[in-house]
Amino acid sequence: MPFRSPASSLSLERLRFPWGRRAAVLGSLAVVAAIIGLNLALHLVPGPGLGLSVAAAAVLLRSGALWGGAVVLLVGTAYLVAVLLPSTRTAFLDERYRFGVSEALLTAFIVIPLGTILLEEVAFRSVLWGMLSRHMGTWRVLLVSSSLFGLWHVFPSLSFASANQAFSDIVPTSGVATTVLAVVGTVLFTGLGGVVAGELRRRSGSVLASAGMHWATNSLGVLFGLVAWRLVA
Repeated sequence: MPFRSPASSLSLERLRFPWGRRAAVLGSLAVVAAIIGLNLALHLVPGPGLGLSVAAAAVLLRSGALWGGAVVLLVGTAYLVAVLLPSTRTAFLDERYRFGVSEALLTAFIVIPLGTILLEEVAFRSVLWGMLSRHMGTWRVLLVSSSLFGLWHVFPSLSFASANQAFSDIVPTSGVATTVLAVVGTVLFTGLGGVVAGELRRRSGSVLASAGMHWATNSLGVLFGLVAWRLVA
């Protein structure tokens, strides 16, 4: 058995617990204490019920929620700048999402979160991530799950070339080659997005962070698309 010096053991320990083992233990104890307090409050204090449960869940998930909220703010700012600039506004002019106000709001806050984000986050950043983590290192998990996430978007990308005005301006021709280019570009772009989402999930320890980014890129795209169509009308 190879000899491992105390210094090398300490280095390995720091790699496994980048913020220090003591901080990790204290954090775990704080979560356990919070769960115990919540259990007592729910069963011994009259009247808190549903409201307390929702508030407590939000507090326990605060790390992921904070990461997700920060990404929403960042993406929203970038989208705002892009939609105000004529040179980048056409990226939001997608015929697939040329909605009225009510339909855009329904799509952004109901259809996309429940019909797209819920499934994809559970599939790729929760279940698949957890299964791969059992026999792969972190970076391999990130790359494999992100690659599969990119390939997941092959079928949705088939209509992208004809629907998105920015792409049509860059590649004005149609045909098989154009469709292939749109599909490859979409797979690469969403695969890269999967890397960012996976890293958010890894760093925050919560799927809420990647879900926040997912909602921002998709739903805010629909909402800013609504603005873009009004600006060019």
